[in-house]
Amino acid sequence: MAESASATEKIAAYKTILKEYIDRRPSGMRQKLAAALGKHKSFISQITGPSYAMPIPVAHLQTIFDICHFSPAERKAFLAAYSAAHPARRNPLQRIAAPPRIANRILQLEIPLLADASQLKAVEELLKEFANKVFALIRSGQSKNGRS
Repeated sequence: MAESASATEKIAAYKTILKEYIDRRPSGMRQKLAAALGKHKSFISQITGPSYAMPIPVAHLQTIFDICHFSPAERKAFLAAYSAAHPARRNPLQRIAAPPRIANRILQLEIPLLADASQLKAVEELLKEFANKVFALIRSGQSKNGRS
């Protein structure tokens, strides 16, 4: 990206990268990301839409990386573009530049089978959203206490 690129163009550059990565993920990724961030799906459209000048809050980056399963190369490319757009935010970015030290763990949970498939899906999504929010709170508490 040229030095003369405006802030809006630099934001559009990293949003384009994010949009391309999310578009390659399975369907439902935007909804899953919205649930993990505790936001509406329209918020995901704003943070992935290059035409929206709204920057992505740095606090959401780790969750985006975790939910979207960015590879180390994808994370590095995105963070390079993000840092170019927001040079003053480099210190917070250093905390998330490396992949998380703790890998995800699959937990199986037994729930009753419901006759209504849409209700069952809603229960599953609610449980996933709850777990994501609990761990987001834990992560934010650890970063506030100087732990990563």
